Amino acid sequence: MTLQATVAELDRATAHLDPPFAALHLPSLLANADDLVRRAHGTPVRLAAKSVRCRWVLDEVGRRPGFAGVMAFSLREALWLAEHGAADVLVGYPSVDRAGLRALGESGLADRVTLMVDAAEQLALVRGVTPAPLRLCLDIDASLRVGPLHLGVRRSPLRTPADAAALAREAVRLGFVVRGVMFYEAQVAGLPDTSAAVRLVKKRSLAELTRRRAAVVAAVAGVAGPVELVNSGGSGSVAESAADPCVTEVTAGSGLYAPTLFDGYRSFSPRPALFFALPVVRRPAPGLATLFGGGYIASGPAGSSRVPRPVWPPGLRLLPREGAGEVQTPVRGAGLAVGDRVWFRHAKAGELLERFDAVHLVDGGGATAVPSYRGEGRTFG
Repeated sequence: MTLQATVAELDRATAHLDPPFAALHLPSLLANADDLVRRAHGTPVRLAAKSVRCRWVLDEVGRRPGFAGVMAFSLREALWLAEHGAADVLVGYPSVDRAGLRALGESGLADRVTLMVDAAEQLALVRGVTPAPLRLCLDIDASLRVGPLHLGVRRSPLRTPADAAALAREAVRLGFVVRGVMFYEAQVAGLPDTSAAVRLVKKRSLAELTRRRAAVVAAVAGVAGPVELVNSGGSGSVAESAADPCVTEVTAGSGLYAPTLFDGYRSFSPRPALFFALPVVRRPAPGLATLFGGGYIASGPAGSSRVPRPVWPPGLRLLPREGAGEVQTPVRGAGLAVGDRVWFRHAKAGELLERFDAVHLVDGGGATAVPSYRGEGRTFG
């Protein structure tokens, strides 16, 4: 289905709704889910909740063959998901939420939630809050180092097998259970294939990481026993991460919604699934229309890649000097009248649902609203 056909179906199914609102095209969502499983080649896919932020979607996709577990972006989110039945929640980032750590230790959910750590001081903080034998995953730096260059995100201080083994040894000494290790190669998963140089960085990074990952896993196993979980990847690197026999699972979430940041990849082409609609509220000059709201700017380095993109009616564009604004967004293009609606795609995936209490599911001719995290009174950060 083409982008225009998808938006036309969304527009018909939501004709009774007053914008602003968010809408999710279910056939595209499920096609993207199937594609993630296909690219994983039998390696289980863990859903990245931060890129989804809707419990209905997490549950619906999580029941499909090929998916196993959830990665939360905060401890409170992990506890909430576990309370609602999630059996395996990996917290993707270290937490210093003392009340949340205490709650985890006292909740009876410790066998469903795995904490992320990368330093001995984090272990000390957790142990100062609760004596419970909590499960841990070690976050290992997956960036590429070329001389003084650091290519990738600034995450963990752990990099070498010796680094990982030392932290695993301290965790075991303090009574924790070291369940696994994680490697997030952001310089592969999060970079579209925009040039030959980018593709070279990806290739070199994957080769280096494959060698180092095996050595890290062996070092941790030598200290803490068998490593049950070796997590890697993101929506942009599912196939590449899954190709390493050392990896037991890959993480993906953004690929379900397919925001604009995924338009530049060459190895896969997800179907845009999540959109939002804004109403035209005035026409300040010929060829211009002003929309209500719309300033939903994605996280990351500020720039044009982080702003939403108008996709229907065709031919609309933002004004460079105003962009997408908190209370109004002017667009240039002919044929719009007061009361019309304009459809947009967001630059990143789950962040859009921080703006809306509900997402309207469209499948065939109807639309059904389900709550986002925000609609359930949860924001987590």
